[in-house]
Amino acid sequence: MKNLLLPAVIIAVSGCAGDYTFNSNLDSDAINDYFKASDVTVYEGPLQPVGPFEIKGLVEGETCQIAENDAPASIAEARTLARRAAADKQANGLVIKNCLFIEEASQNCVSRAICIGQAIVTTNQQ
Repeated sequence: MKNLLLPAVIIAVSGCAGDYTFNSNLDSDAINDYFKASDVTVYEGPLQPVGPFEIKGLVEGETCQIAENDAPASIAEARTLARRAAADKQANGLVIKNCLFIEEASQNCVSRAICIGQAIVTTNQQ
């Protein structure tokens, strides 16, 4: 029995050894694109940018609940999409001007959420 135990352990351990590579369907550029909104600081309400800044332009984010059984539109998601639009303009800040949740159904959406703001570049990060 002891004579069989050592070869069995060697075979089991050698089965784990090998030149394995990890392949993924994730694209590194897509990951960077997904997280670029986190580089944009949101200024809303009493929190406003301090110091000089340059306005890059207006941006918006909009979400739509297409069907009754879909997830409802979200202001948080609309704000994130506006942050991503600001990042596309090479901005590091977003001054939210207005966010609106529309529960009235339209031809295309059961509910909608929209956020509008100014994409800015500031040198002072809070």
